[in-house]
Amino acid sequence: MFFILSKLLSFSITPIIWIIILLVIAIFSKNEKRRKTCFLFSCGLLLFFSNSFIFDECARLWEIPATKYADLKVYDVGIVLGGMSVYDDEYDRPQFFRGADRLIQAIELYKRGNIKKIIFTGGSGRILHPEMKEGNYLERYFYYLGVRQEDILIESESQNTHENALFTKTLIDKNKITGNYLLITSAFHMRRSRACFDVVGLTTEPYSTDRYAGPRKWEFDHLFIPNASALNDWTNLLHEIVGYFTYTASGYC
Repeated sequence: MFFILSKLLSFSITPIIWIIILLVIAIFSKNEKRRKTCFLFSCGLLLFFSNSFIFDECARLWEIPATKYADLKVYDVGIVLGGMSVYDDEYDRPQFFRGADRLIQAIELYKRGNIKKIIFTGGSGRILHPEMKEGNYLERYFYYLGVRQEDILIESESQNTHENALFTKTLIDKNKITGNYLLITSAFHMRRSRACFDVVGLTTEPYSTDRYAGPRKWEFDHLFIPNASALNDWTNLLHEIVGYFTYTASGYC
């Protein structure tokens, strides 16, 4: 039930949905004052949420900063969180999102010797296709990219971040793995992820990937020209912020 409710909540906190609702009211309302108010609010929201500079600055406040190579230690396990792909039945292969940087960065750290083993945690985050478990179909990619079979463990039953932490802890206890752990996930997702792992008793150090907020930019287009991709970026960031406080209220983090 929590999984389904979280998906419905995600839909309701999408800025483009708010803008469309206000425009529909502005078009069909018979109250002239309400029409003008809704139209102005929709335009204001569109300008705000399509501004790349505003989004970057807000993301900068939320994201956990990345780690420099010089500050890395050697970790017994790198824990990689899923949510980076969907499976394409027609072509029998996954389609990757920007979150695939988690996998790529983990492979690099493994090759550099900064992590000795990798745990990938990710099942199906989809309501309609629970059988498409990410860990199962991505396992082969770790082998293709040079990770030895004895150095990789797959957890493919989790449906959300809370279960990522809970089931990873169970997997670690079952295999009697000890040492220090490096948590590898997207910068905007790290705050909630690390808190979830703390709650289940698994202390980790963060390694943030695919940051939204890079170096601050002062270019004209970045400051003033509306950008459609910023709308989607805001959806991801708002989903994460609301998810964090929802998890906190539920005792998950």
